This record gives sequence, structure tokens and C-alpha cells, in this order.
Amino acid sequence: MSTSSAVKSRHPVDEIPRLDRLFPLGLQHVLAMYAGAVAVPLIVGGALGYSPQDIAFLISADLFVAGVATLIQSIGFWRFGVRLPLMQGVTFAAVGPMIAIGNQYDITAIFGATIACGLFMIALAPVFSSILRFFPPLVTGTVIMIIGLSLMGVAGGWITNNQDTAEPRDLAFAAGTLIFIILLERFAPPAVARVSVLLGLVVGTIVAIPFGLVDWSGVGAAGWFAVITPLHFGLPTFPIAAVISMLVVGLVIMTETTGDMVAVGEIVDRPVGKRQLADGLRADGLSTMLGGFFNTFPYTAFAQNVGLVSLTRVKSRWVTAMSGVILIALGLVPKVAAIVEGVPRSVLGGAGIALFGMVVASGVRTLARVHFTNTNILVVAISVGVALMPTVRPDIYAAFPDWFQLIFDSGISAGALTAILLNLLLNPAQRAVDDAEAVQDARRITKSLNRPEVVRDAEAAQAGRASAREGNGHREREVVTTESPEADPHR
Repeated sequence: MSTSSAVKSRHPVDEIPRLDRLFPLGLQHVLAMYAGAVAVPLIVGGALGYSPQDIAFLISADLFVAGVATLIQSIGFWRFGVRLPLMQGVTFAAVGPMIAIGNQYDITAIFGATIACGLFMIALAPVFSSILRFFPPLVTGTVIMIIGLSLMGVAGGWITNNQDTAEPRDLAFAAGTLIFIILLERFAPPAVARVSVLLGLVVGTIVAIPFGLVDWSGVGAAGWFAVITPLHFGLPTFPIAAVISMLVVGLVIMTETTGDMVAVGEIVDRPVGKRQLADGLRADGLSTMLGGFFNTFPYTAFAQNVGLVSLTRVKSRWVTAMSGVILIALGLVPKVAAIVEGVPRSVLGGAGIALFGMVVASGVRTLARVHFTNTNILVVAISVGVALMPTVRPDIYAAFPDWFQLIFDSGISAGALTAILLNLLLNPAQRAVDDAEAVQDARRITKSLNRPEVVRDAEAAQAGRASAREGNGHREREVVTTESPEADPHR
């Protein structure tokens, strides 16, 4: 009896799916972030003129450490890890500074600055976690929405192959993948709908083979096993200028990760408190340190996987832990990584529209609880506008100093900082909100978008009957109180 009660009371975040579901759900997360995960070593290695073999090693090291970092963040140990379904990968915020460091010094200076950045993040985590009080629903909803809007550029880049326009064929494959995912969500059984994105990527790739869009030429040349040796390129060096520039990157990483952790905490109905936030930021710092030792770069939470959690409604952190194991395997087996790399970018772009759009929808859902005065509308409007500037005009800050570009070229960090500062300036009463109130606010987020249609319909009918009995004045209270974790066994 007690065992049964314990199982029933287990939070969906802590549930461990059966292996036949755990692996495909984990693989789905890997496929959603794979292109972004390997992009940074490709860009940095190419910019520094490294050989294909060295770039391949950078990619393997990146995937290996990304897997370890995901395990640390999802499972956690001691005071490291937020213990929520989050995927970790190399941040794009560090690309510009790392190329500048590599050109001025060499790649060992990049690794040394990365190690210093990780130490800095671990030391700063307890202080930085205090900013949770600056994330009321107005700010949180705006930041979540900005994350999704900013990532739409990634999906667009996949569809257009980073060109100005898309080929009709690429656009057709992106649209076909997106439509297939929608049809699965609408008509497939719940068990199949949960892996709709994975099936969309698989089917899209299979259909693309006769059209010559799938490039698996590198599979034969790739090895079956690669050893990720620490300090492969030599002992790290620590030039002061390189370290300082990377410390600024650390602040950007912590800002972005804070938004991602708060977002996923709300989506899975386990709001992030101050201590949890500090543990998650420490995990980012530890992963970044490991990156420096294992020939890779700073790590952060991947926002696109937050959208996947919302879209699939699978909240278990053990799913992302399985993703971490898969990433480690991909890092150790380059031949398998080459197969995954063959997924056409246009197919990834179609799936990305659904993933990143769900992040935007989550932000809108959070903002729906905000009382929109003219002041609050101004906070959202300006924050979104500032965040989208580098997306619609990538070179808008090209004439500014590097430190300014580092912060404001990232729409997520620029928008988050703008939302926080504007809220403090225009809503001075918000300064009195403490962590407990912020956490209690987060618990009241409406979760209807994450619930199966049958459950939503049943709850709506029940709420209607309750309203007829007790009057329209109590309708809102009844709708809220009818929600319970037991109502939906799949959450």
C-alpha cells in the first residue's frame, strides 16, 4: 500500500519511462539539438584553419562533454544540477570571442579562458541565483517568448541553408515535415504522438534520400571509436584579456540558462527556487570547466529542447538523462554521429518551427496571467523589440565594442536584461516581491496547452456543471480547483 502511494505521488519529472519509450524520447531530444551542438566546433575550427581531422575531434569532444553535462544537469549530484529535463550544449554566445582569442593567441588560450569561465560561474552561482525575484510572470513570460522568437532564426537558417532565400525543394521538405508532425499530434495514438518530432525527422529523412538531400558520404570514412583525450591540443594558457572576455560570456550564459531553467520549471510544474537555480548554474560552470579540459567550449542549456518538452508533454528528467548517454555514445562513435548528421537541414527546419513556436506559446501562456496596464505592455513591447533587433538586422551592432556586441548580439540575453530593468524601473512595487511569492506565482500557470484534448474537454465540462450549480461568479475558482496531477496520467 505504501509502495503504491509512493508511486502515485511521484512527480512526473522523477518518473522513469520504460526503456522502449525512454530511448526514442531521448533520441528525439538529441536530434532536436544535434545541428546546433556540432555547429560551434565546426565554425570555430574552420575559422582557425584546423584540418578536417582536428575539427572532427572537436566535434567528438563537444558531443561527449555535452552528454556528461546533460547528465550532471538532469540527474545532479550534491549541489550540482537543477534536476529538470534540460539538455546542455556549447553556447553560440562564445563563438565571436573564441575566434578572436584563437586568432590573437591560439586554441590553448581558448581552453584556458573556458576553464577560468567555468570557475567564475561556479563561484558566482549563489549570488546570481538571487535574481529569481526579478523574474515575476511579466518578465518570465516575456523572456520565454523571446527565447522562442530568437530561435526562429535558427529554424530559418536550416531551411535556407543560411542563404538569403530558400530553394522550393527545401521549403517543401520543411513544410512536409511540419505538416506530418501536426497530423501525428492530431490523429496518432498518444504513445505515437509523444515521439511526433522524432518520427517527423525520420520520415522526412527517408523521403529526402531519392532527392539527394541526405549526405552520408562521411559515414564510411568515420571511425568506429574515438578516444576523447584531455588536453589534446596542449596545456591551457590564461592570457588576461582572453580570460576577461570569456568571463563576460559567462554572465551571458548564466542569464540565458536562468531563463531556460525558469521556463522548463514552469512547463513541467516544478518551479525553480533560489537553491535549485544556484545548483543549475553550478552545473553549467562545472560543465564549462570540463569543456576546457576536454578540448571544447562553454556550455549552457539548449532552449530548443525546452520547446520539445512543452510539445511532447514528456516531463521526465530521465528522458534527457538518456539523451546524455546517447550524446556520449555519439562522441565516442564518430560513425554513428555521421549518420545522425545526415538528417537534411530543411527537415530539421520544419521540426524547428514547431519546437520554437511552442516556446513562444509557453511565454504567451505565462503572460496571460498578467494584468496588462499600459506600463506592462510597454515592458513587453520594448523587451521584444530590443531582442529581435540582432535577428532582423544581424550587423546592427557591428560598429560597437566587442563587449557590447557580445551582450546585445544575443537576443535572449539582451531581451532578458531589458525586461528585468524595465520592470524594476516602471514597476517599483515589484522590488518587494520575494522568492516565495515568485515560486507561488509560478505554480498557478495554466497548463492546458500541455494536456491531452480529452482531458481538457472533460475538465471544461466539469467546470461548466460546477458553474451552473454555484453561479458564474465562482467559475474561475472551480476551473482552477478541478486541475490535479492525477487527472492526466501522462503528465
